[in-house]
Amino acid sequence: MDLKSGYPFWSVKNGLMHAFPPLQQDLRCDVAVIGGGITGALIADELAQHGHDVAVIEQRDIGWGSTAASTALLQYEIDTHMTDLAKKYGEADAALAYKACAEAIPVLQALASEVRDVDFARNHSLYYASRRRDYGALQDEFALRKKHGFDMEWLEPGLLRERYGIDAPCAILSRLAARIDPYRMAYRLLMRLQKQGANVFDRTVIDRIETTARGVTLKTADEHSIHAKHVVLAAGYATQQWLKKSVAKNRSSYAFITEPIDDEALGPLQNTMVWESARPYLYMRTAGDGRLLVGGEDDAVDIAAKRDARVGKKSLTLMKQVAKLFPHLPLQPAFAWAGTFAETEDGLPFFGPHEQHGPRVHFAMAYGGNGITYSMLGAGLLRALIERRKHPLAELFSFKRLER
Repeated sequence: MDLKSGYPFWSVKNGLMHAFPPLQQDLRCDVAVIGGGITGALIADELAQHGHDVAVIEQRDIGWGSTAASTALLQYEIDTHMTDLAKKYGEADAALAYKACAEAIPVLQALASEVRDVDFARNHSLYYASRRRDYGALQDEFALRKKHGFDMEWLEPGLLRERYGIDAPCAILSRLAARIDPYRMAYRLLMRLQKQGANVFDRTVIDRIETTARGVTLKTADEHSIHAKHVVLAAGYATQQWLKKSVAKNRSSYAFITEPIDDEALGPLQNTMVWESARPYLYMRTAGDGRLLVGGEDDAVDIAAKRDARVGKKSLTLMKQVAKLFPHLPLQPAFAWAGTFAETEDGLPFFGPHEQHGPRVHFAMAYGGNGITYSMLGAGLLRALIERRKHPLAELFSFKRLER
């Protein structure tokens, strides 16, 4: 499955950071994690650091799938408003999902500090109304989040213009967000695991999954076997190939990153990510070297050749949108790309077993705009399931919610 087009900045910037071997013999482990991107790396690290014998298997080079194309905005804010989640699942579950995402960001920060050199930085998040008619929805969203203790500020047009130079009806300024280099984070986590004795393999394709009451056997394309007590399917948007019925829609998103911009020109954008209420939404955030990363223009295209052909035009559209919002910025695009992403109907992820495969095969489908935050949450959730412990998010993030 071709998951990206163009020149994703992270893989260009970092290159092939480390060579992992392909699997060349049969193997036994406690947990086999299929997928060597940021999701698989976070889950494998969580399990390994708590005593599980883990093996990671990636069909490409490590980090070369959707992770290389990720724009890596770390937010507690879910693409679906808390107010809309409350209508669907009740206020308690809506608040639970948002609070869990908020708690994941400092956990990611601590982990980034351990592995070091992954361009992690705390940010603010500015969510502005694209249209006047969105004012009421954002006002309701602000009130509900405030009720549940989130650290935010409401900005009316004058204050929004004064602080950020944005002409919009209103905005919610949240003080909890962050950025990271997801490709580098995945590599550094997996390199650490390998140094600690865990098995990490790339260029290894899993063809079959065979389950029994006592474990799971994975068969590779060249007929090697991996015998595990549990399997985690963390192959990003390709994970749906192991389900007969799709639970998310694959789409394409487009992005570009500029040449470095000096601090004076960036102003408050240095430490504030910006996104809007329109769907699909324009979003932007800086990298550690002062580049501005811009994304959006999502569409329903899920055919690689068509997506590839649209990168140039979509990037130009994105650049015009940013220039209209911030006419003073010297925008010089350096790299542009597109990638596959998936959306669930409610904006929430899926973690855990599916009835199609039984209790020892766990899905890790961290789909949506804050996938890395979900992945950090999923790491703890899946460890709890494997260790037969209860977890507060187990039901809400399970496939069972489709039956509600």
